[in-house]
Amino acid sequence: MVQGKLIEQALEALRSLEVGKNQLNERSAMTLLALLRLREGDPWESATNPMMRTLDIMNWIRDEFGVEYKPNTRETIRRQSLHQFILSGFVEENADDPMRPINSPKWNYRITDEALALFRTLGTTNYVSSVEQFLANHVSYATLSAERHTMPQTPVTLPSGVSLELSAGGQSVLLKHIIEDMLPRFAPSCAVMYIDDTDHRHGAIDPVLMDRLGITLKAREKAPDLIAWDSEREWLFLAEAASTHGPINVIRKAELKELFRDQWNKVVLVSCFPDRKIMQRYLADLAWETEAWCADSPDHMVHLNGSRFMGPYQER
Repeated sequence: MVQGKLIEQALEALRSLEVGKNQLNERSAMTLLALLRLREGDPWESATNPMMRTLDIMNWIRDEFGVEYKPNTRETIRRQSLHQFILSGFVEENADDPMRPINSPKWNYRITDEALALFRTLGTTNYVSSVEQFLANHVSYATLSAERHTMPQTPVTLPSGVSLELSAGGQSVLLKHIIEDMLPRFAPSCAVMYIDDTDHRHGAIDPVLMDRLGITLKAREKAPDLIAWDSEREWLFLAEAASTHGPINVIRKAELKELFRDQWNKVVLVSCFPDRKIMQRYLADLAWETEAWCADSPDHMVHLNGSRFMGPYQER
């Protein structure tokens, strides 16, 4: 366990900002201190807010606090500390380029200017009032988390065996069926690399694979709900969870073609529905040379014309 007055103060700061219980630990405290560029002995008034990648944060923790996290800890820091800091309103992503692709190695984080002013008052008589003012303008993560806990999450197991919790309700239930029922039947060797669930909690699951395939999705681009790669056939599955809206019609197909123009010859487009009754509502709008799948009939795939049953179509 790392000891130090600065880490104790950082934990107190996180506690006062009402982060979740799972963020009241030394990992999150050191992550906060790295973002503020503070080392043991520094006064809080000297804090700064440079833009830092997750790797930069890990290196700062190693160099200044003597804790060396393994490379696979990067996702833990991102999902179990940084994600909650962002939702709490005191950390922002890509202040220099909000349109940066989600799998870019330049993806970065920084303390907001508003929060920096707050942290610089820690240890002074102004700190309590600064925190009260900040919380008056920002919903704390603890409050958000308490609201989420009133609804059951949607557990899902990826083809790799990794378990995730998707957000409650909405399209997340259909995404669970797509991952656990459709992919094993029609693409058993698929690796899921992107999920966009109801409250956008996940995003890039495997940014390394996305980068290897040359897939870049900018933050404000409308990505498909699920992206999966079949390495055996070299097929790229783009699936839309169309429970109430969003099947792949002609317009959506054109959008996806623009987003995935470098991989288009490998793309398989699938509109996924909870049941055939909902699919019938959209059947006339579905684009040709796409597939349609229903969770209530998981063994069957509807093919909309084209020269083959399921698979990419070469450019003509």
